[in-house]
Amino acid sequence: MSQIINQIINILVKKKAKLSIVESCTGGMLSEKITSVSGASKVFSFGLITYSNNSKIKYLNVPNEVIKKYGSVSEQCCYSMLLNLSKISNAKLNVAITGIAGPSGGTSQKPVGLVYVGIKKDNKIKINKYLFKGKKRDYIRKETVKKTLELIRKFV
Repeated sequence: MSQIINQIINILVKKKAKLSIVESCTGGMLSEKITSVSGASKVFSFGLITYSNNSKIKYLNVPNEVIKKYGSVSEQCCYSMLLNLSKISNAKLNVAITGIAGPSGGTSQKPVGLVYVGIKKDNKIKINKYLFKGKKRDYIRKETVKKTLELIRKFV
């Protein structure tokens, strides 16, 4: 994993670009993985953990209506998290993660393992939906970080 992080850091350094992250279900794991690699301070602007709905509303200005209508684990919520992060971060590359890591909290419409990862570079936005079926909490969190790093590498 450190190899892909080194690649991301090196590319961002060359481009003089910063990275900001907001995480929910990963609880800061992505930020921790990135900042564990030497040189991250040159590109990592900041990371937020907005675990509760209230924190998404209060700190990221996710509209309460979005959470009521679609839920905090939705493409719409991820999109709102991403847009509002980009407004407060001034980073060239912004990442938002929201999902259900389990073991509880899932429904038939939104099962445990459902994760949305959004990335914004300049005006380009991509939101990916993942479903890690039948897996445990730690696996879901680690796979989300892995998939997010792959997505970041594609974007940079």
